[in-house]
Formats: sequence, structure tokens, C-alpha cells
Amino acid sequence: MICSRRAFINKTSSFATGLLGLQAISAVGKNSQEHPGYGKLLKDKSGILDLPKNFSYKIIGRSGEKMTDGFFLPGKPDGMAAFQGINKNEVVLIRNHEIDPNASFSTGPFGKRNEMIKNLPEENIYDRGKNSPCMGGTTTVVYNVRIQKVVRQFLSLTGTLRNCAGGPTPWDTWISCEETVVSSGGSCRQDHGWCFEVPVSEKPLLAKPVPLKAMGRFNHEAIAVEPESGDIYLTEDRHEGLLYKFVPKIRGQLVEGGKLYALTVKDMSSLDTRNWKSQKVKIGQEISFSWLELDGVDSPKDDLRFRGFRKGAACFARGEGMWYSKGSIYFACTNGGRKQNGQVWKITGEKLTLYAEPNDSDLVDNCDNITVAPWGDLILCEDGGGKQYLDVITPEGKFFKLAKNANSSGEFAGATFSPDGSTLFVNMQHDGLTLGITGPWESKLS
Repeated sequence: MICSRRAFINKTSSFATGLLGLQAISAVGKNSQEHPGYGKLLKDKSGILDLPKNFSYKIIGRSGEKMTDGFFLPGKPDGMAAFQGINKNEVVLIRNHEIDPNASFSTGPFGKRNEMIKNLPEENIYDRGKNSPCMGGTTTVVYNVRIQKVVRQFLSLTGTLRNCAGGPTPWDTWISCEETVVSSGGSCRQDHGWCFEVPVSEKPLLAKPVPLKAMGRFNHEAIAVEPESGDIYLTEDRHEGLLYKFVPKIRGQLVEGGKLYALTVKDMSSLDTRNWKSQKVKIGQEISFSWLELDGVDSPKDDLRFRGFRKGAACFARGEGMWYSKGSIYFACTNGGRKQNGQVWKITGEKLTLYAEPNDSDLVDNCDNITVAPWGDLILCEDGGGKQYLDVITPEGKFFKLAKNANSSGEFAGATFSPDGSTLFVNMQHDGLTLGITGPWESKLS
């Protein structure tokens, strides 16, 4: 059956905060978990991205190309979010770049010998490094979704490292997170492992690189913001990571500090949620939890997760992508589950639910970044072995493939919809590409 876009959105939006049929996922076979989606993926003649019939993509960023501000588009694009521009047809994308210390100069924004760094004021670079600057950070893209054309793109944060994921805020900023705990000394002048805030801007603007130290120092992955309170949830990309919440002193003013907490399950102190050896948490099970206040969050020994776990915090299997939607927060654990193919969790109020754990790499192979479509579908970026896909979990708990990386075995990252729902933006990290995907989103089969 094919329904209209309006009917489709109305039909599915009621399921956006709940997954019908979820209890059955662990007990039924693969076939009963599959959804036809938009039909089979067709081979891309250009060898970039395989998509269903009547879908298409536009390359809107290619690492190494010169941007509007004269700098070069850095490599390894990762987490990303889309904001509404002043013009109703324009979208502002803020995009992370997960660049390691001592990366090749050609990977960064400053040219083959970093010769262009002299064009930046010292105060706009978080860490110039000892021999070469840290070349992670963010870039901003202004994109017209009607004519499918880049208006401008520019550097918006620099001098950081391994900017993996992050998340948008209700006050029109992007929180960019460092997935590293490299310390000063060696090749760096500054400690790393922080979150940084980047304002949404349609004109070239380089953010002041202020580390938000009260949000903790650890292997940050992603954040999601509860809009009313301004409380921020954070994932940690470690095999024994915690799930954090930052409560700011003042909503929307993160530089003013606040308190950091870790999730702890009521009556189940130090719960191991990973389900590696046994199914301690069942699919669809609702768990009551509370928050444990943490101290020493600057964690110079990178032991915050261990101290938190000993105090009673639950541990998770490599917390990755995170997204807020309609009163719930969804987050992925990339190697959770018995076969370590990944888990998706949901927080609603003070209830934690294991949303999905297929234990089948054909359905999900190491879910990483996630987003929620306007009609309730969960979009998962794979970061597994071999072929890489964009996976979808429908509100009814079914799985299907939306796209395939036809160019390499590199991961997808940063999936995010334009505010009008017309375009799905995504990065192909190791390929150095940012794509805009359009098509008949209303034509999903059932």
C-alpha cells in the first residue's frame, strides 16, 4: 500500500514515542522483523550510493575542496545537524570532522603545509599544537533545499580533536564533542576530551573555542537536549561507558557551569546493560532509574566511568548517536547485545527501555549515529564490517535498508533531516562526502 505524505505522517507520528510490537522482536525470526521499506536498493551508476527507485542524492561537500572562506573542507565528516535558515528554502548544516592528532595536513583546513593557519587569530584556535595544529572541529554549510545547491560553506570551529558526534540545542547552537582524552604534552598544548558550543550562523563565523568543562572530560560521542529544562544527555564511546546528564546552572548558558550525573537503575546498582553474556535487560522492558551525582568530572586520569560504576551507575556498550524526539531521547550502543551488533535505547521521563536489539548483522551492523524522521522512523548509520548501510527501524519495530555505501566500506555518519522533512543529509566519513538525499518519503510500502 502507498499512502499520501500527509496521511503517512499522521499515521506514523502517533507511534513516534513508542515501538509497537517491540516485545516480539526477540522471539520471532528475521523475516517477521523485516519491512519492505521503499523497495530494493538499485545500483548507482556512479558507484557512490545505492538507493530505492525514485530516490536520488546530491554531493554537497567533498573533502579537500575550497570553501567560501578560502579554507579547505576538512576530511572525516561525522556528526551533523540541520537548522532552519532565515530563508525558508535554506538549511544551515553544522558538520563535525573527526580528525586525529598528527593527521596529515591534507586532511585539515589549512593547506598542504598548514600555511593558511596564519590567517586566523590565536584566540580562535583551541590548540595550535607543538609542531602542527589540531585540525578537528566543525564546518557550516548553507544549503538551498529547493534548488539543491550549496549557498556557502565555511570553517566554524577549529583546533579541537576527533569531533565525532554532538547534537543540536533548542537555542540554535550545535554542541560538538571530542571523542578523545589526549592530554597536553606530546603533540598537544591543551587537554582534550571536552564539549564545545558552535552558534548557528549563515555568514562565516568562527566560534570562540571554550571547553565546557563542567560537562565532563571523557570519550564524548553525542548529546541530546531536553528542550524545556535545557538538561543535556550525553553518551560515552567506551566498552564500559556511562550514560550522563548535565544540568546547567542556567538553561542555555552552558559556560556558566552546572552538575554532571550518571544514570543508575533503581534496585539494580551497577547494572551491566550490555547483554553480552546474559540477557540482563529484555527487549521492551521498562526500567526505572535515577541520577547519581558525579565529582571530579575533569577526570585527568580518564577514570570517570570507573568511579561512577563503582558508585552504582549502569554501564553501556559504547554509547554512540543520540536524538531527542517528541518527549523521548533515543541513543545507540554500537556493540551491545549477545552478538554485539548493537542496541537502541529510549528514555522517556524516568523510564529506560531497550528499544531494539536484533542480534542480526543483516538487520543492523553496529549502529552509530542516529536521527528520527518527522514521521517517526529511526534512521541508523552503520559502522560495522563489510558493506555499510543506512538502516531504518519503523515505529512498529520493523527493519529495512534505506541506502548502501557503494563507494567503499566506510561508515555512514551524521544523518539528519532538513526541518521541512524533504532532504536527508548524511556523511560518508572515510569517503569524505556529504550527501543530500531526496525522494518520495511518503511512498513507504507496508
